[in-house]
Amino acid sequence: MLEKSDRVYATNRKAYHDYYIQESVEAGLALTGTEVKSVREGKINLRDSYAKVKDGEIWLYNSFIATYDQGNRFNHETGRPRNLLLHKGEIARLAGLTQETGKTLVALKVYDRKGHIKVEIGLARGKKEYDKREAIARKEAEREVERTLKEAARR
Repeated sequence: MLEKSDRVYATNRKAYHDYYIQESVEAGLALTGTEVKSVREGKINLRDSYAKVKDGEIWLYNSFIATYDQGNRFNHETGRPRNLLLHKGEIARLAGLTQETGKTLVALKVYDRKGHIKVEIGLARGKKEYDKREAIARKEAEREVERTLKEAARR
């Protein structure tokens, strides 16, 4: 989905730890001028942000975009809900999928695509505590294998 030239401004690493991401969708992000400048400086946080369908539109909640330093009295509100730009058919499809028990839309990353700020949202299902422990154990085992292979290559 991301191209080589796309610049990633923020990634929600916690989402990959807390959820199984079943599919992801690219959406435009409706921002004000000072929000765009602040995002391009990398002053955005996606932790605990999620998307919700409301009145036929999808809104991004709990995303934090810091105020722009050179902004004046017209600076933006940092935690306001932001509209996601998707086609009607995609919105209807995602609304239907989120009606299923245990499914939600989570913001995964914010990036620049050809001069436009985009957000990748994922259809997610929550992990249980034992699933999280299993994933951590698997990653540690992979790291250990990498470490031993690296040491064997040095000899």
